[in-house]
Amino acid sequence: MFHYYVSMALRSLRLSKAQTALMVLVIGLGIGASMTMITVFHAMSGDPLPGRSATLYVPAIDARPLATTRNDASPPDGNLTWPDAQALLRAARADRQAAMTGGSAPVRSTRAGESPVYETGHYVTSDFFRMFGAPFSAGSGWRAQDDEQRARVVVLNSGLSRKLFDGASAVGRTVRLKNTDFRVIGVVDDWHPRPLFYAQLDSRAFGRSDEFFVPLQTAMDLGLDFSGRFSCWGNAGDGRTSDHCIWLQFWVQLDSPAKARDYRAFLADYWREQQAHGRFPRPVEPGLYDLMGWLAYQHVIPDDLRLQLSLSLGFLAVCMLNVVGLLLARFLRRASEISVRRALGARRRDIFLQLGVEASVIGLAGGVLGLVLACAGLWSVRQRPDGYAQLAHLDLSMLMGTFVLAVIASVLAGLLPAWRACRITPALQLKTQ
Repeated sequence: MFHYYVSMALRSLRLSKAQTALMVLVIGLGIGASMTMITVFHAMSGDPLPGRSATLYVPAIDARPLATTRNDASPPDGNLTWPDAQALLRAARADRQAAMTGGSAPVRSTRAGESPVYETGHYVTSDFFRMFGAPFSAGSGWRAQDDEQRARVVVLNSGLSRKLFDGASAVGRTVRLKNTDFRVIGVVDDWHPRPLFYAQLDSRAFGRSDEFFVPLQTAMDLGLDFSGRFSCWGNAGDGRTSDHCIWLQFWVQLDSPAKARDYRAFLADYWREQQAHGRFPRPVEPGLYDLMGWLAYQHVIPDDLRLQLSLSLGFLAVCMLNVVGLLLARFLRRASEISVRRALGARRRDIFLQLGVEASVIGLAGGVLGLVLACAGLWSVRQRPDGYAQLAHLDLSMLMGTFVLAVIASVLAGLLPAWRACRITPALQLKTQ
């Protein structure tokens, strides 16, 4: 029976090729525009650490002085001072905890004649790798003792490892960062979380991944180049170690809701203790955000992208309203044909199903065109300089979603025209023949 409805739909569509092509084009444009933005939004709003994100948290403590301007009153960005980060590390109230910040350096192997490559990386403490589940292809991270001893060790991302050693094993080899030799103790296997959630969430969130990791204390001692926001106030004579400068990111792992509650209480106690010593003048108690909550709080998805998504969905709605009008005109023009079929014994349900299948065939054809237009749209997005542009790829779920959206939209658009056509009174139509 379904095959019969499909064959009738194809026969009917061939009788009015221009109108059919117009409806397919309208649906394709709406689907292509909306799926382009839905795909980009889907890629940017995904969980960067599935299975782990619910246990990872950012403690946000606002150490800034009282606001004097409107810009000063902005919410805290999660950056901590060096003394606060060290105090939280020493307290060790979480299952794991790590302080970190971004950096960059020229990197080369120690082979003669090698030219350095300028790479971005991160300076972190020892729990970083286990807390975030970094996948090692060789070796491992360093120990807490290496942090204390300012060990000159480095973990490479596999891309940099291949670049420096031509695919040979890097563990145990020596690389030079800036002017200092480091021993490679581990290689992570092409680890590129998107967004780069543990870094400062700015334009780099969807940009270049980290290619090397060095102990934070070692980077401080050697004066390696740091990157990211560095905000100071008042007398910040000690620079990066001052309690008047915020620049460090801090993450903790808390494996149960009870531990998260206890850590919130610990943060509140620490905040009140420091207030008693004249610090933290702002009346904003510290917060504790899980990973996905932190990404939402920091507005990782740009506002202009949300606007573009809303506009594309609005464009799809306008396209489907036009399809409703075209289908209504198409079905009502066939009133005499429908009346004859009704007079020969066809039920309203049969007519409704036939017209619904016809709308679905149009939607499926529009989905094919929409898929082509979406691929072209995603290609154009990838040409943009924005960090998130390289995420614009159509995966299997979005591929299936394109066809599902096209068929559902066309069926919904065909409901009113099909219902209106089924309400035609056969006797009145046959009488005028």
